[in-house]
Amino acid sequence: MLSTCLARWGYKIKHIDNRAEPTPTGRADGIQPRSLDLLRNMGLKSAIMAHKPARVYEVAFWDPPKTGGQGGIVRTGTWASCPNFIDARYPFTTLLHQGMIERVFIGDLQKNGVQVQRPWTIKGFTSDEKANPEYPVEVQLEHVDGEARETVRAKYLFGGEGARSFIRDQLKIGITHKDPIAYVWGVMDGVVKTDFPDIKMKCTIHSEHGSIMVIPREDNMVRLYIQIASSTDPDFNPRKTATVEEVQASAKRILQPYSIEWERVEWYSVYPIGQGISDKYTLDHRVFLGGDACHTHSPKAGQGMNTAFLDALNLAWKIHAVEAGFADRSILETYEPERKEVAETLLSFDNKYAKLFSQRPPAASDIAAATSTGKTEEAENEFIKTFKESCAFTSGYGVFYKANALNWSASHPAQSHVILDPATAGTRLQPGRLYINSDVTRVTDANVVHLEQEVPLNGSFRIFVFAGKPSVTARALKDLAANMSRKGSFYSAYTRPDAETVSHHEKHNPHSMFYTVCTVFSAPRAQIEISRDVPALLARYVDHIYADDRWDRHVPDAKAAAHAKMGLDEERGGVVVVRPDGYVGVVVKLEEGSATVDALNAYFGSFTTKKLGETQAQL
Repeated sequence: MLSTCLARWGYKIKHIDNRAEPTPTGRADGIQPRSLDLLRNMGLKSAIMAHKPARVYEVAFWDPPKTGGQGGIVRTGTWASCPNFIDARYPFTTLLHQGMIERVFIGDLQKNGVQVQRPWTIKGFTSDEKANPEYPVEVQLEHVDGEARETVRAKYLFGGEGARSFIRDQLKIGITHKDPIAYVWGVMDGVVKTDFPDIKMKCTIHSEHGSIMVIPREDNMVRLYIQIASSTDPDFNPRKTATVEEVQASAKRILQPYSIEWERVEWYSVYPIGQGISDKYTLDHRVFLGGDACHTHSPKAGQGMNTAFLDALNLAWKIHAVEAGFADRSILETYEPERKEVAETLLSFDNKYAKLFSQRPPAASDIAAATSTGKTEEAENEFIKTFKESCAFTSGYGVFYKANALNWSASHPAQSHVILDPATAGTRLQPGRLYINSDVTRVTDANVVHLEQEVPLNGSFRIFVFAGKPSVTARALKDLAANMSRKGSFYSAYTRPDAETVSHHEKHNPHSMFYTVCTVFSAPRAQIEISRDVPALLARYVDHIYADDRWDRHVPDAKAAAHAKMGLDEERGGVVVVRPDGYVGVVVKLEEGSATVDALNAYFGSFTTKKLGETQAQL
């Protein structure tokens, strides 16, 4: 993910992998709804969907029957994996094995001239900005069989080498283990023949014989997770293992009264799960860690690969902003706090989830005996309660970042009466949270489009000008464009050096590599005339002018649904700055005069390399 982003943005990448080939089978397999949005934004979703992955819309819960003495399991409920209260484009989890996903990235890397060097490994590195400010990192690489060596000088080193990270060990960064309880799980991918009715669904099954999780997969396969041991067992051994046959026998017992037979086993692995989080993600903002090198947890909620994607995305755009001369180096200091906070939340959720999943339910006879006390109802529903609460987080939409220079708050250096504080202004957009999804009509060709997908992942900040009603905001729009054009504004300070010769067909970055501007009117498409209603600077982004005229079930009474979903005035609009990774930076009123651009200058000026907005006073 990191290499793909940086290679696309023109950087020279050396990418090594100690495996001789991409993952052939198994390992991670779940892409959550928010990650699918991201892959679509990168233009990679269709390549992944071409593998015909399974899609999980619902999760089924199976438990022993409440009435005693029967044994077996019954379905006790189902729950949407991404319920309606989450405004998701793709309300399902996409399931296919990690190798297929890797190959999609590798194909894109090759288009951008990057070959993954295999099977190579890292033997050592040093990082010293004083000795070499330009390329402070020196890395020693070696072919895994020791026959060849290389020394590379680099601006940065990233270690995404998983839970047993060499780079993390060399930096002497410790791991804090959150949960002293450890579990040993078996995972098996294969094709089965069964009369269990929910084999095509994601299921969590508790029985008197143990717990199992069912995950449907591509090519008629199914993945089973089964607990083999827990540190609460009297004879616990974290190296305890089990053969394929033992796990199959255990699955047969748990699934009674249903039968299950394996036609073939594609992949099988046994591993202990310890919950850990890396104490640091970087020491010097030159050598970074991400993914499983920073956080390990159970695979039950399908979060590992998704969290790793977002670690990489967060770091990629920040490195780009610094190296391209736009942002101050200090923004690299936001990588660790933003991403570590997410990992902490993930681990506390996973802790609850894994514990619940691993606890054997009370035997049916105990339930019958205890029903009169009413206590069992509580315990039985604890799992489902945790599951429901965590849907927003597991889908990826609940992830948020706390206040810093990039995510405006009341303590941000940029202060102005036009900045909308979500705590008081009624806007639904919150800095540090994902930009809200909406449908609009593109004015040039009348296509109905997903507004949040209109700007591809190009490393630019996305400026959404919600222009309200043209008759109301005409003056404010003209003032916005005029002040953006002024020398020293956030926009003009970072003009492309080749702006005069840029192709007429350049949609996203005609003026600047750091901004893409979209304008959304609260009017039916037929009433918008670009030459009359849109100032020239905004009109240059002709493919990014939209009519907010589509009905939306989330705001059924709104005339302009996108404005309403954002919590912006449908007549007066507002300006929304979205970070390159899709999270909201700041929301500003669209006002006549210079206040709107002054506030944007102050926001961007808190982390850009140039002083902004100061030349205006001298003109």
